[in-house]
Amino acid sequence: MMESWRVRPLTHPNFVSARVRMVAEIRPNYPTERAAMKAIAAKLGIGTAETVRNWVRRAQIDARQRPGTTTAEAEEIKRLKAENAELRRAVEKKSHEG
Repeated sequence: MMESWRVRPLTHPNFVSARVRMVAEIRPNYPTERAAMKAIAAKLGIGTAETVRNWVRRAQIDARQRPGTTTAEAEEIKRLKAENAELRRAVEKKSHEG
């Protein structure tokens, strides 16, 4: 039987992007971005503003508004590392065969 895969509600991309937009929308109503993030976290019942901050920073990096490795780049690096490891294993196996 195939196992079903579900994204946790708080990490679903649509949920996260909506909260990131929410921070941007309410930011003018607060003295700091951090205060806006705390308000969103409290409103959503998320234990810490740090979670919201991480979502906002990730969105800024992915939009190239902030320096860092984008989500797409990180996924490509992970894929290339796995491919590299697979090729190394193949070379090692070949070198032991002949």
